[in-house]
Amino acid sequence: MEDRMSEAIEARKSGNTVESIRILKELIAEHPESGSLHYQCAWSHDASGLEEEAVEYYEKALTYGLDEEESIGAYTGLGSTYRALGKYEKSKEVLEDGLKRHRDRALSVFYSMTLYNLGEPKKAMELLLGQLCDTSSDESIQSYAAAINYYSRDLDRTW
Repeated sequence: MEDRMSEAIEARKSGNTVESIRILKELIAEHPESGSLHYQCAWSHDASGLEEEAVEYYEKALTYGLDEEESIGAYTGLGSTYRALGKYEKSKEVLEDGLKRHRDRALSVFYSMTLYNLGEPKKAMELLLGQLCDTSSDESIQSYAAAINYYSRDLDRTW
């Protein structure tokens, strides 16, 4: 199974998502409760622009269980896919669940995009600006990090 899954991942990486999906579906037929196989199949569907089809595989992957890295990827992928499909409330629900389980910056960034789509730009900006301050090595950003974090909590306030 591992060799075939590696083959499917390599096919996706090289842009042959159709072959990747074919191999993964064959493997899923043999191992229907493998969270990893469902996750990889979801990812290949996403990479093919088949977001609607990816949803079922992401959901099954999370149901059957994944290691931490795959779990983060599945929550990020599913939340992002729901957002791309315009299902913003569902995206928010998935990303919040993922953030409860994992402290992950990418999840937080995708969550901020969903908040923006739901008409919550203040909260979205606060999250993004916090990420910027926490992750940037740029000296000018770091020299203003305290001010950026302070202002990000209430962007509409004037003095």
